[in-house]
Amino acid sequence: MAWSRLTPGGRALAVLLPILSIGGAALTALLIVAGPFIGATIGANLPIVRFLAASVITFLVTVPVAFLLIYMEMKIIALMNLRIGPDRIGPAGAVMSVVHGLKVLMKEDFTPPSVDVPVFTLAPVVVYLASFMTVMVIPFAPDLTSAGLEFGLLYFFAIGGLGVVGLMMAGWSSFNKYSLLGGIRAAAQAISYEIPLTLSVVGIIILTGTLSLPKIVEAQSGSLLDWFIFRQPLAAIIFFIAITAEANRTPFDNTEADQEIVAGFATEYSGMRFGFFFFAEYVNVFIVSALFSALFLGGSNAPINLPFNPEINVNLGSLGVMLPILAGLAPVAGTLLFAAPIYMVSSKIKGWQALLGGFLIFGALSTAAIGFWAWAMLPPIADLLFFLLKTFTLIFIFVWMRGTLPRARIDQLMGFAWKWLLPASLLNLFATAAAVLLTS
Repeated sequence: MAWSRLTPGGRALAVLLPILSIGGAALTALLIVAGPFIGATIGANLPIVRFLAASVITFLVTVPVAFLLIYMEMKIIALMNLRIGPDRIGPAGAVMSVVHGLKVLMKEDFTPPSVDVPVFTLAPVVVYLASFMTVMVIPFAPDLTSAGLEFGLLYFFAIGGLGVVGLMMAGWSSFNKYSLLGGIRAAAQAISYEIPLTLSVVGIIILTGTLSLPKIVEAQSGSLLDWFIFRQPLAAIIFFIAITAEANRTPFDNTEADQEIVAGFATEYSGMRFGFFFFAEYVNVFIVSALFSALFLGGSNAPINLPFNPEINVNLGSLGVMLPILAGLAPVAGTLLFAAPIYMVSSKIKGWQALLGGFLIFGALSTAAIGFWAWAMLPPIADLLFFLLKTFTLIFIFVWMRGTLPRARIDQLMGFAWKWLLPASLLNLFATAAAVLLTS
């Protein structure tokens, strides 16, 4: 009788509570018994553990970034076209991209009968892995680099180049002429633009003498004129054009030109496997923008030397029991402090309106104070903000290009790569080498 009176939530709780209690006790006992062994194993394999932890964190970061970029693209292009854009799900339609992504992942994952199933299934995984594995060497801040490899730039080009392998696998395994043509276009475009892409950064390697991305960022510290976009302007232009092609963004999106080859390499894909291609494209946009920021825009370095370097040392632990009391009283006192003059300004202002205004003012000032404290106490925060500002500025440029520029023909893109970008990258390389020899 007692069970019949329980609500569905109560029944679920009655079932789960013993399971969680027993499971928690068993896990605690396991940790007590096997704790030393686990600690010793982690200590003996610390580099592997760090790599796995960096991989998991990178995976958890790339998915929200992809959702954010999808929303930015939909909203910005809509505003450029004098449309409202997403405005139904979440504030200003902010959750629309998440719902769109979940919709893609929840659709039927259909496998055509004629495809090579192992290669067909593995292709989107290779494309996505090639994208998010490169995030680990991006120097977001001096102390915020997942893997500070001495050969990080070489690692980036080596792993990033696997993406086109996945696209070719998708095109070949689909046994579809449109898919095959899209895969061939992707391979041709990648080969054509990876050569000037690589040559454009050789000048930076000559100037810095390193392949480490954190050291390249450090070499640009100082003033705005120390950034390599001013010391290597031709290389910056070549690199930007090449990464646009590598990310398959307009006008270099012929690998999935719907008016002629349907969806290109992704024609036969659906559901979650198509979602991997979908997310990888937007992750690539973030990655190439971050790499451009690190190589040519000073990375996390500020454009000017700040006139002060505040250091605030507050030992909150010394307050003891007063800390929660002050934390509870401060919002009330601050709200009343700012609400009083608002209430006295006019008789038409009601008490709740004054309290609301005081609370908002206190909240804004508190947020600014906490931000200043984080800036002073945690230098990586400021460095990270500078890096993200530069990166998202480049992302906006990519979105602007997609909403503005027409799609070029594939023969025009190939000719431009071989006839213009390759000679220009060689010219920049020879000019940089000559300048170093003359000034050394």
